[in-house]
Amino acid sequence: MIAEVLIFVPSVARFREDYLLNRLERAQIASLALLASDGMIDDDLEYELLENAEVLNVVLRRDQVRQLILSTDNIPPVSYSFDLRDAPAWQLIRDAMVRIATPENQTIRVIGEPVREAGLLIEVTMYTEPLRAALIDYGIRILWLSAVISVVTATLLFLAVRRFLVTPIKRVVSHMMSYAEAPEDTRRIIEPTAGVTELRDAEIALQSLQTQLTGALRQRERLAQLGEAVAKISHDLRNILTVATLMADRLETIDDPAVKRTTPKLVASLGRAVNLCEGTLAFGRAEEPPPALDRVDLNHLISDLMENERLTLTDEEVELIADIPAGIMARADPEQLYRVLGNLVRNARQAILATGQPGKVCVSAGETAEGWWIKVQDSGPGLPKKAQDHLFQPFHGGARAGGTGLGLAIASELIRGHGGKLELQETGPDGTTFCIHLPASIAA
Repeated sequence: MIAEVLIFVPSVARFREDYLLNRLERAQIASLALLASDGMIDDDLEYELLENAEVLNVVLRRDQVRQLILSTDNIPPVSYSFDLRDAPAWQLIRDAMVRIATPENQTIRVIGEPVREAGLLIEVTMYTEPLRAALIDYGIRILWLSAVISVVTATLLFLAVRRFLVTPIKRVVSHMMSYAEAPEDTRRIIEPTAGVTELRDAEIALQSLQTQLTGALRQRERLAQLGEAVAKISHDLRNILTVATLMADRLETIDDPAVKRTTPKLVASLGRAVNLCEGTLAFGRAEEPPPALDRVDLNHLISDLMENERLTLTDEEVELIADIPAGIMARADPEQLYRVLGNLVRNARQAILATGQPGKVCVSAGETAEGWWIKVQDSGPGLPKKAQDHLFQPFHGGARAGGTGLGLAIASELIRGHGGKLELQETGPDGTTFCIHLPASIAA
């Protein structure tokens, strides 16, 4: 509409100006015919000249003399005078709009410059009804032309929108519906092809989302398969461990001090093996049981863990250190916390052994107003970049070479069940530090 106004209003003003200049030119031609005959023409010819020029009279100023050349009788009083010499554009537009809005037939005087400088000025008197009719007719033609242009423009715009927006959006919707039918099928992941930048960005984002979701579904499928596999061996493994537990119980009856010292640790290790099997099964089914919170002596638990780990060492290449102040009683599930710390210490020890260089693993703990913290520090080679990016995600490489990544994923899940957090504080050539945060209470 703004474009229509910017086109219509000036064009109507221009048409009015051309109309009036044309009448001045016709009047000048009629006056020249009269001058050529030395003013000797009859009334009928004079009327015909004025009728063809569509004016009521013609006044020509030449040599500083204003001369009435042609005239009719009984001319009505002049309502307005318009001087077309150097008239500003805004004035021409205003006069054109006023004329269209005024239905009354008025008499106006128009002043202009003669063609080819045939005098100083020329003025005519004319009725406004033919001018207004011509302006309205011209406006209607412009309106129809604008309507045609608008229809063509709208059609082209409609086709362009369908080609560049609607069709790509329908394609995205179609891909989404197809992907929803089988999200695990990678062949149904969208390939960005849109030419419009915004739509292409949307397709790229959708592709990334679908890729991540498909990966997550496959990961869950693998976890379910893991749970099924563990379920199949769980029964037989429990039977084997039960027999081993009974044999260990008999060992307690032997009076050998060394046997009496090692037998309880053997029994506890067998019990943890059973719990670990069941916990892995539960994790594979995403049904990790909630922690059985109790008061845990961190000094006793970690010392027991480090002593058991020392039994697996065949040399002195890795030094295991427990730096736990006496009397720290944390609120946690002792079995789950033991599993988490055992996994972290075992990973650290294996990372050091893989380098072939001596090193140490230190477990420290402390208490704050918010809860408790436990750090596992090693002097190993640090974690690779890939392991850091997906550290607590199962089946994403693991924290050590050859690992599945399931251990840290289970550990993180168990600590979250306590309302706490397992995080990687630092890693590098000088070693790696994991920190466990346990809150004093778990929010409901």
